[in-house]
Amino acid sequence: MSLGVAAKLARRELRGGLRGFRIFLACVILGVAAIAAVGTIRESIKAGLVSQGAALLGGDAELELTYRFATQAERDWIDEFAIRTSEVADFRSLAVIPGGARELTQVKAVDGAYPLVGAVELLPEMPLAEALTGAEGLPGAVMHALLIQRLGLEIGDTFRLGTQEFRLMAELVREPDQSRAGFGLGPRTIVATEGLETSGLLTPGSLFKTKYRLDLPDGADLSAAEESAKTGLAGSGFRWLDARNGTPRVAQFVERLGAFLVLVGLSGLAVGGVGISSALRSYLAGKTRVIATLRTLGADQRTIFLTYFIQVGVLALVGIALGIALGVGLPIALAPIFADSLPVPAVFAPYPRPMAEAALYSTLSVLIFTLWPLARARDVRAAALFRDAVSGSSRWPSWPYLLATALLVAGLLGSAILFSGNLRLTLWTAGGIAGALASLAAAAWLVQRVARALRPRLRRRPALSWALAAIGGPGTTAGPVMLSLGLGLTVLAAVGQIDGNLRRAIAADLPERAPSYFFVDMQKDQMPGFLERLESDPAVSRIDSAPMLRGIISRINDRPATEVAPGHWVVEGDRAISYADALPARTELTAGTWWSEDYTGTPQLSFAAEEAEEIGLELGDLITLNILGRDITAPITSFREVDFSTAGMGFVMLMNPSALAGAPHSFIATVYAEEKAEAAILNDINDRFPNVTAIRVRDAIAQVSELLAGLASATSWGASVTLLTGFLVLIGAAAADQRARTYEAAILKTLGATRGRILTSLVLRAAILGAAAGLVALGAGIAGGWAVSHFVMETSFAVIWPSAIAIILGGALVTLLAGLGFALGPLTARPAQTLRARE
Repeated sequence: MSLGVAAKLARRELRGGLRGFRIFLACVILGVAAIAAVGTIRESIKAGLVSQGAALLGGDAELELTYRFATQAERDWIDEFAIRTSEVADFRSLAVIPGGARELTQVKAVDGAYPLVGAVELLPEMPLAEALTGAEGLPGAVMHALLIQRLGLEIGDTFRLGTQEFRLMAELVREPDQSRAGFGLGPRTIVATEGLETSGLLTPGSLFKTKYRLDLPDGADLSAAEESAKTGLAGSGFRWLDARNGTPRVAQFVERLGAFLVLVGLSGLAVGGVGISSALRSYLAGKTRVIATLRTLGADQRTIFLTYFIQVGVLALVGIALGIALGVGLPIALAPIFADSLPVPAVFAPYPRPMAEAALYSTLSVLIFTLWPLARARDVRAAALFRDAVSGSSRWPSWPYLLATALLVAGLLGSAILFSGNLRLTLWTAGGIAGALASLAAAAWLVQRVARALRPRLRRRPALSWALAAIGGPGTTAGPVMLSLGLGLTVLAAVGQIDGNLRRAIAADLPERAPSYFFVDMQKDQMPGFLERLESDPAVSRIDSAPMLRGIISRINDRPATEVAPGHWVVEGDRAISYADALPARTELTAGTWWSEDYTGTPQLSFAAEEAEEIGLELGDLITLNILGRDITAPITSFREVDFSTAGMGFVMLMNPSALAGAPHSFIATVYAEEKAEAAILNDINDRFPNVTAIRVRDAIAQVSELLAGLASATSWGASVTLLTGFLVLIGAAAADQRARTYEAAILKTLGATRGRILTSLVLRAAILGAAAGLVALGAGIAGGWAVSHFVMETSFAVIWPSAIAIILGGALVTLLAGLGFALGPLTARPAQTLRARE
């Protein structure tokens, strides 16, 4: 028979409506919608970042310098290219109420041209220049509302930054470039740069960044301007940004989070695939007599396959179209809500990439999970017309279908790698999903075997015996139930374990080892007094101090560092650098030798061993550092173990003292003290050395915990889609099983069973399957959580039992609800009517 005949038969089948395909369509729609929605939000944010690049950046382009202001030569180059320029200095300091509160704040010191693009919103409303002028002989300042509240200030009150007093003139409502602030440990304060001249905060060696925002002529070629800057300002250690990508870290974060959530969405497609396969098997089982009749009339295997392949294809296309419409339309419809909650601009619109991504993923998934049921349907023989089940269908399809399935899985995996851009994460996710499915399939088989073995021993407990018979007998839905529910619970279990262990590592383990304070910006002549105050305090158990500069790794073996190690955190931005004559205490060399204490020769460098291995560095490699606009090239002479997990003092790079002689710098110190003594230490140090900034480690931990909570919440929402899909598959399995359970209930009623006992058997059956799925999901989730914690997060791991127990109980409850939802039919069916309808 021809393709045309198969198409005609498929069209006639579709006239019967969607009966048997509702769960099929729901699984396709939900899986596609989840991936399309995540992709649409991701692309909307990226489009917003591009369209508002100049506003977010604060100009058409920006030159960033590390801990220094531009030289006259650099200002001349800037003035030559820019119509207008704004200079911004950004640093941390303590805002102090004399005799009162002290709070860490992120200070932005600006000139009269700020902001070049956009406007600063203040309360009460006034121009920023007027607010920063101040009143009554004091320079003015504006503060974020949270900082005002913490300090207990009112508009018009005074506070101190360093040694300079300021008058609070207004509350800071909005900065046009606030998304550029990144991760800050304190709320924002804005002052005029000239108001800090006598504060002692912007002295040589202090830790601050300067950003020169450029307003370029209309139509300026940003690429040409960047190349000109690289040529004209070579060796100055600047970092260039422009409106094409004004917030690269935000864009990168959005891209990575979006890719991760799409991979989580793939687990939802896997669950949906189980539902698709189960729904199709159930539908085709009901079509056995139709297929057998067609075979009797001369239809060959190819015609049968094409008939139902076309039918499934049409319905899948409908589901994909509806899923894309839902996934794209929902973010656009909710754009006003998203716009208010997102910290960056977003342009919500239909974007082709997420639609293509969702369509490709779902098409491959549907094909993977429908080939086998369709292959078994083509093997139905005409003899099945006289039997009650599919006859002659082998457990495994023929090799062409196995090969096609393998190629489709490879295509899905390759697409995920291509779209996510993260080979390692994609392979981990795929391996985790495959492992979880294999474990759940094995567990389903084991549960059925155990049920069959236990049933004869429990005949005196009819309800339990019937439940075990339904689980272990022919036509059981234990497999689809455990696969669908178990995979959704596995994802949630893994997310719960990872989130719980990260929180435990940060909020519990870390404070026991971490210092109480970081003190930065200490001058060399302040160190004796600083140490004298702390060494005499019995509440202080340990003090570590070291000189600190900041520099950028510009070249590795005379190649641009970003080409040698693209994306590695050590070469992205500036890094802390210190020097030491002797090998520091608690430091272990893993390779190479340390310089002698009186060494005064050419510069030498000691590098952190783990980071060096990640970059691919070896002893003798040449590293060029740009420190305060000066290039210093040094060979790597040793590698050291550096443990950054303790939040203590650790430097990726250490140099011999003579290499940095004459470079202005400050000192950093970490102080380990009892919590009850922290306030007194802060007050004494800040009163004696107003320029010194203290960073309380517990406050930093709280901010990191808050950030993790947001990430965990986003991931949990993605995992919830997987669980919702699993619930739909449960409903499908329960619906497909309802006919068998109705017949079973009719026989039991005829033999004298009560409705209560039948209901009890249905409840027990659902609870057993749900608990089994929960237990397997718990094991797989714990294994996945351990793997991510150990290999990716590199943190210790312990089972978070409250989350674990909730997974098991949740599995049993969800299965119970799905089972009870379809229990009414079997309980209310009349035995005579049911038995007469049975042939």
